[in-house]
Amino acid sequence: MRVGIFTDSYRPYTSGVVRSIDTFRTELEPKDVLFYIFAPRYPGCAPEERVYRFISVPAPTNPGFRLAVPLSLRIGATLKRLKLDLIHAHSPFLMGGLGARWAKHLGIPLVFTYHTLYEEYVHYFPLLNGPARSATRRRTIGFCNRSDLVIAPTRVIETHLKDSGVSTHVKVLPTGVKLSVFRGGDREGFRKRYGISAREPVLVYVGRLGKEKNIEFLLRALRFVNERVPGVRLVLVGGGPQRAELMERARENRVERQVVFTGPIPPDKVKDSYAAGDIFVMASLTETQGLVIGEAKAAGLPAVAVSAQGVSEMVNEGVDGFLTPLDAEVFASRICRLVEDPGLRQTFQSNALKKAEELDASRVAENLLVLYRTLLAGTGKSF
Repeated sequence: MRVGIFTDSYRPYTSGVVRSIDTFRTELEPKDVLFYIFAPRYPGCAPEERVYRFISVPAPTNPGFRLAVPLSLRIGATLKRLKLDLIHAHSPFLMGGLGARWAKHLGIPLVFTYHTLYEEYVHYFPLLNGPARSATRRRTIGFCNRSDLVIAPTRVIETHLKDSGVSTHVKVLPTGVKLSVFRGGDREGFRKRYGISAREPVLVYVGRLGKEKNIEFLLRALRFVNERVPGVRLVLVGGGPQRAELMERARENRVERQVVFTGPIPPDKVKDSYAAGDIFVMASLTETQGLVIGEAKAAGLPAVAVSAQGVSEMVNEGVDGFLTPLDAEVFASRICRLVEDPGLRQTFQSNALKKAEELDASRVAENLLVLYRTLLAGTGKSF
């Protein structure tokens, strides 16, 4: 089987979309599924087998992200030579739009994974916020209805899409986690590198430092935590456009000595950050899945998260973590409960490891392969 992946986000950029593509690719290529990636070109990118790069420009409000120019004189000849069986778009915009046009032209199925609540990211276009939100929603729903199959990472997103007017087939399929990748991290080494003692409780967040991730909320919550349990540290792993602003917010909340900004770290070192932590924290209101919570579970970390969108399905309340309303004091109280009760924390850790098995990458990838085969067999009515 030959699958064309059209995406606006790909390596060396790091995101949940990129991890999703690479995870499914790693799991399915040994099963004779060949993936051909069509993505933006980044400066210094080395050529990769079956990866086709397009000229790109830096995003005006996020220079680390590149916007592909979806034009190529060779794309038609290339796609005909590759003899793709289907196209799988991971964005409804630049590269996804190109993939959709060629799927129609070639008469092959179009699959679309709805990774992002796109209308929640229009703050990157402040002068167009209102119009951009409604236009983005129309574009996204229209793209879904042009597709033969839409993949939603969680049931809550499936409901959101159907309530928004999506009438095509929608199937729930989360991105899986390669469990072994997030186990066996170097707890002692990571803590030593960032000046954290062995006795200090550590909260960990892994992800983009952007407004949509609601990290300011974590800083406010940390202030309340330290009023009750002094000395708790917060490690923010990742980079993003809000870093300088968040450092200022940490000072305003008088927690700057408790917060560590690691910046981006190599993918093979992320497991060390999970290993160094005691509790994973997340306050984002825009996640379609919250893949990092699955990674944290694989590392045995309980989670405290705001109950919103896909995250509400990733944390099992009172089993492997706590879900809270958007209230910093309540959020802080759940953190304190886990910090102060090692027995409960250990129970949640054990449960997190067990629940992580449900997201095993090989199992989830097999389900995607079934969807591909069903679509190609022309039996989509059985979805």
